[in-house]
Amino acid sequence: MNRLNLPSLEGHRAASTRPLKCSAARLRHMALLAALTLGAPAFAGPGHDHGDAPPAASSNGPQRLPDGSVFLPKPAQRQLGVRTVRAESGQHPRSTELDGRVVMDPQSGGRVQALIAGRVEAGPRGLPEPGQAVRKGEVLAWVQPAAAPLERASQSAQLAELRAAQQLAEKRLARLRELSDTIPRKDIEAAESEASSARARAQAIGAGLTNRDPLVAPVSGVIASSAVVAGQVVDAREVIFEIVDPQRLRIEALAYDPALLADIAGASVAVGDARVPLRFIGAARSLREQALPLAFGSQTQAQADALATLAVGQPLRVQVHSKSTVQAIAVPQSAVMKNAANQAIVWVKTQPEHFAPRTVTVVPLDGVRVAVTSGLKAGERVATQGATLINQVR
Repeated sequence: MNRLNLPSLEGHRAASTRPLKCSAARLRHMALLAALTLGAPAFAGPGHDHGDAPPAASSNGPQRLPDGSVFLPKPAQRQLGVRTVRAESGQHPRSTELDGRVVMDPQSGGRVQALIAGRVEAGPRGLPEPGQAVRKGEVLAWVQPAAAPLERASQSAQLAELRAAQQLAEKRLARLRELSDTIPRKDIEAAESEASSARARAQAIGAGLTNRDPLVAPVSGVIASSAVVAGQVVDAREVIFEIVDPQRLRIEALAYDPALLADIAGASVAVGDARVPLRFIGAARSLREQALPLAFGSQTQAQADALATLAVGQPLRVQVHSKSTVQAIAVPQSAVMKNAANQAIVWVKTQPEHFAPRTVTVVPLDGVRVAVTSGLKAGERVATQGATLINQVR
């Protein structure tokens, strides 16, 4: 049997495994390079930056243009509730804005005051609460008189003496009546008068010790204010309740220029978003706080209902209209804004999606609208609703 050549076979095996070992080492080297390459940060060259810069603003959104106007797309206008009106020029009365407040009508309002010092007790329906309706002549509360101990003791002693004198006078009168046949009539009449006088004096002093002072409503209306609680001690002439008729409230304004009285054609106040015309009642002839008080009232039931929502003493701005007029454009007060220079501006719709600011000069008109005397042309569309949001676009 032939014998194999062992050295030749081992050399052949070694030669066949050498390429495999080189291939494995090469694969491990390539894997290490790939790992290092993926883990290291990548830097782009000039002109090929792919960093984290914020995206550019969309040109389709609301934005302030270089000329100061605002680009506002239609969807944004509907979302912001933008509304415009066409400016119309006309004759409007000159107005003067005065400080005013709500007061009660002296014919339909009143105060309930204590005549004597004492302790307050609830009336038949309890102590009235603010807003409660009351009728004229209704007893709202009582005041239990408060007296010093010595004074009360003196009155009690005087009452005891009068009651004793009354009893003696009544007994003497009874005896005289039994002897009426022998006693002159004048003596019996004198005894009757003496007994009646003693009885009346005793009743008067007894009433002063036990009776309460009633607090009666002077007019019909509602309780505007209540300043007491049950058991409170009050002084004489102290105001306990105020009663007003909400349908007959008045507005009082202070005029510092007496020449204004000869040129008053009317007035108006703003109640919420509504304009309420007022009727000029008259002016005082004596100064108060270096000014003349002017009184205004409602003309119709609708105006009275609007004023009924106000509270007595509430401050407000009164627009007093003169008889002379001025050529101007009336716009809602909400349309007037302020720019960076603190100038009055309005936003005019120049194109369907463009609004331009207009610097204007305004004067008061009626509390809800203002009169634009310059800076705005008739026929231009002025933003009335959403003007504040347009003014905030940057």
